[in-house]
Amino acid sequence: MTQTPSQPDSLSDGPEADILTPILDVERIEDDYYRGIATPGGRGRSFGGQVIAQALMSATRTVEAGRANHSLHAYFLRPGKADEPVLYRVARDMDGRSFSNRRVVAVQNGKPILNLTASFQVESEGLAHEDAFPDDIPDPEELENELQLAERHPGAVAPEVMEFLRLNRPVEVRPVGPTPPFDMTPRRGVQYRWMRTRFPLCDDPIIHRAALAYTSDLGLIQGALTAHGRAWLDEGAKVASLDHALWIHGDFRMDDWLLYCIQSPWTGSARGMALGQVYTRDRRLVASVAQEGMMRFPD
Repeated sequence: MTQTPSQPDSLSDGPEADILTPILDVERIEDDYYRGIATPGGRGRSFGGQVIAQALMSATRTVEAGRANHSLHAYFLRPGKADEPVLYRVARDMDGRSFSNRRVVAVQNGKPILNLTASFQVESEGLAHEDAFPDDIPDPEELENELQLAERHPGAVAPEVMEFLRLNRPVEVRPVGPTPPFDMTPRRGVQYRWMRTRFPLCDDPIIHRAALAYTSDLGLIQGALTAHGRAWLDEGAKVASLDHALWIHGDFRMDDWLLYCIQSPWTGSARGMALGQVYTRDRRLVASVAQEGMMRFPD
């Protein structure tokens, strides 16, 4: 089968590049095979959100125009290496009248590190309802970002974490209310954070959906840890995502503020579950997220 001509072979062929788009991008090698670049300057393990986003971009390259991704389900199989590229192999399982389905295997050094399935749909009309935007949420302009919070709480984070926070990271996060590691009080219930890219993105909704796939993995499992007054930064902690699911309900811009509402219904057996909802500033529910993670701490 041939490459769908309606999709560009590279995001970099579009508008002026930014620091996020290149690490979401994939390069076509041949029909249904793509390569994702390593994280520039990366070391240690790959960020799971980047692998998910690149797998989604690979699947999207094989789908005809007019079919938008509305859901994805991913399993993390092995840790990836941030300084090495990833090969993505796409299986075109189904193209129907309204839906298309793709399976993607992400491979590094000859071994699968992630399996992903993604579904795409033509725009359709039907019944509609959504959960309401939460009450009493301050605007993001009234809040501090993570670096500002860290600087206001000296000693709350390790020096290497401060170094990481000072990097020119692609996404800015502004927590609503007390949050680890600056406040380690055990808390149940919903945790809120505003998030957006630090720079404008182009208008292509494909890029914004890939950017949300990347961003939705940022801090989601922390929702399960907060219920116990723990953080993934704790000494000796071993925390890793096991799977990730994302449902996209409508269009949005990742370079405008989105509210991420996170809660954890359960932890046990060295695992924890976190659920998320994503709202735009104009109060539309545009995505839902679910994740289970491994959580191990020294005795």
